[in-house]
Amino acid sequence: MDLRFDGKVAIVTGAGSGIGAAIARDLAASGAKVVVQDMDLARAEAVAAECGGKAMGGDVSDADTVEKLVADTVAWGGRLDLLVNNAGIGGPLASVGDYPLDGWRKVIDVNLNGVFYGMRFAIPAMTKGGAIVNMASILGSVGFAGACAYTAAKHALLGLTKVAAIEYSAKGIRVNAVGPAFIETPLLQALPPEAKAGLVAAHPIGRLGLPSEVSALTLFLLSDQASFISGSYHLVDGGYTAQ
Repeated sequence: MDLRFDGKVAIVTGAGSGIGAAIARDLAASGAKVVVQDMDLARAEAVAAECGGKAMGGDVSDADTVEKLVADTVAWGGRLDLLVNNAGIGGPLASVGDYPLDGWRKVIDVNLNGVFYGMRFAIPAMTKGGAIVNMASILGSVGFAGACAYTAAKHALLGLTKVAAIEYSAKGIRVNAVGPAFIETPLLQALPPEAKAGLVAAHPIGRLGLPSEVSALTLFLLSDQASFISGSYHLVDGGYTAQ
């Protein structure tokens, strides 16, 4: 299946590395003009250089920053068609009764509020219709001890995705969510070997996922081939949640 995005303008947040970078590269290779957003501007610039796109920095947990991101994208590309709310953080690992309050606020601010801000400002700018993918997680549907803030944010993200799909699908804007399991990213590559082996063992398929595998599903959902898909949650998890 040849997915093309010629003439389309996209924003991918958290695209300086890992899953976001893979999505940005694949969108660009498929004809889209891509804004590569990341809190680490240097990383965003490196990926944007590969994509022939534009790099933008800033923190998605700040509403004014996201509003400017969307406005600057439209000024640069002349339109906005695609949004991938990929930026996210893991946060502290602690039980609910011991969870640090500042850690809770930060995770919710980035992983949930940042997604809301992205849609809040991108949707009015999608004057020719569009498609949005919100990057959830397997923890949008299951729990994980020690990750109450992350799990709560990802569960809430799915509800937000469904509401936006109900409100805007008939207006030509589709909204879906993708739920990766543990993916080979720089963060996981830094884990001790025994910890990484434990994560691998949690996946029936016997390995971790690849950013390219998450990107492939994301691009399909953004494409016209998925024109009847909206308000749904799609796992890329190697069988993790089937257990």
